[in-house]
Amino acid sequence: MAVTGDEAPQSRPSKRAKTPVEEPEGLSKYLRGDAVSNARLKSKLQYTERLFKDAQRAAAAVDDWLLPAAAGSLEAEGMERTWRFQQADIVQAVESGAASKAFDLSLPTFAPYKLATTRSGRHLLMGGRRGHLALMDRYQQHVVCEVQVKESVHDVCMLHDESFFAAAQRKHIYIYDKRGIEIHCLKEHGGARALDFLPQHFLLTSVGDTGSLTWQDTSTGRIVAQARTRQGACGVLTHDPHTGVVLAHYGPVTAAAYAPGAARHTLVTAGMDRQVKVWDTRMMRAVHAYELPAPAAALAVSQRGLLAAGWGRRTLVWRDGLRARAPAPYLTHALPARGLASLAFAPYDDVLLAGHEGGVSAALVPGAGEPNYDSRVADPFQGAKARREGEVHRLLDKLQPEMIKERAALAAEANAARRERERRRTDARTPMKGKNKPSRRQKRKQLNIVEDRKPAVKERMRQQGVAGGAQRKAREPIPESVPRALHRFFKR
Repeated sequence: MAVTGDEAPQSRPSKRAKTPVEEPEGLSKYLRGDAVSNARLKSKLQYTERLFKDAQRAAAAVDDWLLPAAAGSLEAEGMERTWRFQQADIVQAVESGAASKAFDLSLPTFAPYKLATTRSGRHLLMGGRRGHLALMDRYQQHVVCEVQVKESVHDVCMLHDESFFAAAQRKHIYIYDKRGIEIHCLKEHGGARALDFLPQHFLLTSVGDTGSLTWQDTSTGRIVAQARTRQGACGVLTHDPHTGVVLAHYGPVTAAAYAPGAARHTLVTAGMDRQVKVWDTRMMRAVHAYELPAPAAALAVSQRGLLAAGWGRRTLVWRDGLRARAPAPYLTHALPARGLASLAFAPYDDVLLAGHEGGVSAALVPGAGEPNYDSRVADPFQGAKARREGEVHRLLDKLQPEMIKERAALAAEANAARRERERRRTDARTPMKGKNKPSRRQKRKQLNIVEDRKPAVKERMRQQGVAGGAQRKAREPIPESVPRALHRFFKR
């Protein structure tokens, strides 16, 4: 039925209609200005705010890509202690990918083994004392190359990447490629017993029975320097990763290692006195020490400052033990065999590698390595093209051997250079600064006038009979009859 005329009902008020609200008194003093009425200015402000939000989203995305992980650690609950945890318990608690990195290789025939890793930590080089050399890909868990040299191997060292490695054999040092083919024989390093490589300088260093330190440039093959220490045989060799200074020690020191990470200026040594000492290289004194049941045979320092020391079949790891003395070990590990020969932390990984008389072992140490790697420094997943480009870039950025100096020498040279620059700057200044000032010009004029008048004044004084004191003394001598005690009453 349609509704018309007066019978039509009145419409209800809209729900959106709002009752006007009276503004309180004094509202004007709290106003912060009117809204932006200029359309151009308003669009510019909106565009700026949009740029800020886009930058925030991009920064968050970059942070997610570049920093995907944080460093791990062991946490004890209640009365538990981390050094009581066994490797079996740690392997069961971590994911399968990390658990596969813990292994024990039984190679007693060619043991004990010396170990070395690449800068990325992906490849592991093993050198058995009885002539066994093997290069292993830890991520794929397969052997890249394997060779039997049929003579004793005293030490091994990786070069700039996994393509080449060096082995100190019975008489000479030999260079091999990743296929296990011998490509060089370095006869200048006679009787080498310890090897080390400086990646920033492309220098291979060695020391041995003759006590002679040798630096050889692997990019050119040139012998850079040789130093005869005249201290006898040496088997301890390491270098400071920040300055390139090489440390070779003799006598009762059994192992030495520099801190590679943020804990620079730190050196760790172990000796026959059963102590592991932490040194501050700036002051050249020991900061603190750890007491062991037996002399340590090997030392290692991780990227995050974890310190590992081992002897026999025991290995101790301290966390935060470089800057201050740790009250208790962070982790302990028992090796499957005795005769520990070397220790090495895998870079960018929480793995401690140990070579002993039974073979090679790898133990999980949570929090040891940096969780995020820089692909421009060391990329574990680089391909052949990236490896070639990285090698070219490293050669272009290679530091010269003359730049290897201690921090004290560098500071002294910097101060001397600064003083020389200041001296040259001082010498370059005009010695008569301000000589054309009006006051100085007037003084020079007066001086010239006085100098010009001096001859005329002296001639006039001579004509008038005015003489100096010497002439008066000659004209008026003291009579000889006057006693010497009365000479002071005469005018001189």
